[in-house]
Amino acid sequence: MTLSELKFIIAVAKEKNFRRAADKCFVSQPALSLAVKKLEEDLNVTIFERSRTEVKITPIGQKIINQAIVVLDEANKLKDISNVGQEQLKSPLKIGLIYSVAPYLLPLIIPELRKKTPEMPLDVEENITKNLETALKNGSIEAAVIALPFDIPGTEYIPLYDEDFNVVVPSNHAWAKKKEIIAKDLSSEKVLLLNNEHCFSKQVVEACPELSKKSEVLQGNSLETIRNMVASNLGISVLPKTATAINYNNPLVKIIPFKNPVPFRRIAIAYRKSTVRMEAIEKFVLALKDIKSKNIKIF
Repeated sequence: MTLSELKFIIAVAKEKNFRRAADKCFVSQPALSLAVKKLEEDLNVTIFERSRTEVKITPIGQKIINQAIVVLDEANKLKDISNVGQEQLKSPLKIGLIYSVAPYLLPLIIPELRKKTPEMPLDVEENITKNLETALKNGSIEAAVIALPFDIPGTEYIPLYDEDFNVVVPSNHAWAKKKEIIAKDLSSEKVLLLNNEHCFSKQVVEACPELSKKSEVLQGNSLETIRNMVASNLGISVLPKTATAINYNNPLVKIIPFKNPVPFRRIAIAYRKSTVRMEAIEKFVLALKDIKSKNIKIF
C-alpha cells in the first residue's frame, strides 16, 4: 500500500471515472487502474464496482476512501510541520465559496488580503454547498465560505457575519413605494429564486414557508440573472444584502427591506479539524473583520 495508491482511489471516487482520475493524477489510465487493482488485492476488498458506463463505490470502499483521506491529510502535515510563523502565508489558500457569496465578497476581501498577506493569493472555487462539502472532505480545498447550518463530520467553522435579506421589485411595481415588506406577503407575488441546488433559495423558502406551496415560483441560475429578470418586470425576488449594495444598484429595480423579524443567513468559513493552514484561515477572518469595520452598511 502506497500514498500514491490512496491518492488514486480518492481521485476515482471524486471523478467517478478512471480516465478523468488518471488525468487529474498526471498518470496513464492503465497505470492508475493497475494501482487501484493492486490496492484492492492487497486489502482483499472491492473498492469500486466497474461497468462500461459507470463506476460505483462499494460500501466498504467508501469507508476505505474516507480513511485514505485522513491518512493523506496526516501525511501532508509532514511536509508542512516545519513551516512556522509566516511560512503558512507564502502559498495559495485553496478556498471554496458558494455562488451567492463569491461575487460580492471576493472584490472586498482580496484587496485587504493583498495588504495583510501579499504572498498568499486565493485559489478560488465557486460551487454549491454540497460540492464544497465534498471538496473540503477530500482535501481539494482547504476552507469553504458557506451559509450555516454546516454540520459535516471532521470539520469546524468560524462565523463571519450575519446577512439580512432584502426584497427586490421592478421600479414600476405596486410595492416600489413601500418602506418595508412582510415576509408572508411574498406568497401573493410571482417570485424569482435560484434553482433548488442553491442553499440560498432554501433559506428564502424557510423565511417565507408559503412559497413552498406556490406553483408560480420561477428559477434562475445566478443572483445577477435573477436581478435582471426582476428588472425586465418578470417578477420580484429576494437577494442577500451584499448583492444589493450601492455598487450593484439597477435603476430598473427597487430594493426594499423586510419588516422585523428580518430574514437573514449566517455566513461562516469551514475547515477540516486537521488543517495545517489555520494561520492562513485566521488571516482571512481578520481581513473580513477589518472590511466590516470600514463597510458597516454592506454587512
